[in-house]
Amino acid sequence: MGSKYPRSMRGCLPLWTLTLEVALVLIFFFFTNYDSTLKDHRTVGTEQALLQDVTIMAALGLGFLTSSLWRNGWSSVGFNFLMLALGVQWAVLVDGFLDQPSLAKVVIKLSSIRRATMSAMSALISAGAILRKANPVQLLLMVLIEVTAFGATKMLDKLVLRTEDHVSMMHIHVFAAYFGLTVAWCLSGPLPKEVEEKDQRAISPSLFAMLGTLCLWMFWPSFNSVLLSTEEERKIAVFNTYYALAVSAVTAISMSALAHPQGKINMTHIHNAVLAGGVAMSIPGHQIPYLWLAMVLGLMAGLISIGGAKCLPVCFDHILGIHDTCGVHYTFGLPGLLGGITYVVLITHEASWTMTTMLNQLLISSGAFSLYMAVGLASGLLTGLLLNVKIWRAPRVAKYFDDQAFWEFPHLAVGF
Repeated sequence: MGSKYPRSMRGCLPLWTLTLEVALVLIFFFFTNYDSTLKDHRTVGTEQALLQDVTIMAALGLGFLTSSLWRNGWSSVGFNFLMLALGVQWAVLVDGFLDQPSLAKVVIKLSSIRRATMSAMSALISAGAILRKANPVQLLLMVLIEVTAFGATKMLDKLVLRTEDHVSMMHIHVFAAYFGLTVAWCLSGPLPKEVEEKDQRAISPSLFAMLGTLCLWMFWPSFNSVLLSTEEERKIAVFNTYYALAVSAVTAISMSALAHPQGKINMTHIHNAVLAGGVAMSIPGHQIPYLWLAMVLGLMAGLISIGGAKCLPVCFDHILGIHDTCGVHYTFGLPGLLGGITYVVLITHEASWTMTTMLNQLLISSGAFSLYMAVGLASGLLTGLLLNVKIWRAPRVAKYFDDQAFWEFPHLAVGF
C-alpha cells in the first residue's frame, strides 16, 4: 500500500535552501567585515551574555512554545530553528545595509548579531499562526520577506518619526502578530471536522510547550532592556517587566480556573497568558515610574489574554476564516496593543504641558504605533498571496498538523 503522505520535498527544499545559503555566503564575502576596534573584555562579555539571553528566547523559548500540538512537535521545534538560522543571517545584512549611509562594507559586531536575532524573532512569532499549515520552503520565504519588511519599517520610523532604537524594536510583537494573522487568513479558511481532531493538545507536547514558556518568562526582562541606552532605564525596565510577568502568571492561572465549569486549569491558557505581562511591558517598560502601575498593566494583560483565548478562536475560525494555530493574537497581538497604547499615554503625559507639544507627541507616538500595524497587515497580505502560489507545493488541508508529512519516522511502516 502506498503512503498517504505527500512526496518528499527532495527536489524543492534542498535546491532552494542551498542556493540561498550560497548567495548569502557570497554577499558576506564581498560586503561584510568584522568589527576590528579594541574593546574592554568586560564589555565584550556583557554583550555576549545579552546575545545568549536573546538566542535562548528565540531558539528554546519560541521553539518549544509552539510544540503543543499532538503529532507536530518535531515540525514546531525543527522549523523554528531553521527559520532562526536563516533569519539571523538575512537580518544582519538587511539592518547593516539600511544603516549604512553609503555602499561601504557592513561592519558586523556582537550588537549587530543581537539585533538581528531580535529582528528574526518577528518571523518566529508570525510562524505560530501558520506553522502547521505551511511547508519549510514557504516558511523560509516568509522569513526573508518579513525580516526585510520589519527592517525597512524600523528604518522609516527612525528617519521620519525619530523613534528611539529600543521603542522601534519593541513594536515587534504587534508587527509580527498581525503579519502572521494576515498570512494565515490568506493560506486557509475554516478547518474541516476531520482536521480539527488533529488540533488537539497532548500531555507530553504540552509539557515541552511549558518549557518554552518558562524560558521566555525567565529571559523576558533581558529582552525588554537589552537595547536601552542607560543603566537606570535598564534597571527600571527589568523591575517592571519582572513584576508584570509575575502578576500576569498569577492572573492567568486564576482566570483559567474561573473560566472552566469545573474549576480546572487549561494548560494552553498558561502557555500563552503568563507571557502577556512581558509583551505588554516591551514598549513602555522603561517609562513606567511606579511598580504598582507595571503590576496593574500585567493584570490587565493577563485578563485580556485569557479573554482572547476563550472568545477569539470561535470568531476567527468561523466568521473571519482565520485559524490562529498557536494563539498568536492573544499571546502577542492584544498584549502588544495594550503596551503600545500605554506608551502613547505615558509619553504624551510626560510632554511639556502645552497643547502644541502634547498634540505633537501624541501624533508621533501613535503614528509610529499605527505604522507598524499597517505595514504588518499590508506585507502579511502580500506574503500570504505569494505563498498561495502553487509552485511552493503547500500541504493539503488533510495533511495539516502532522509531522509525518515532513519528517522521517523509522519505526513506522512504510505505508502508514
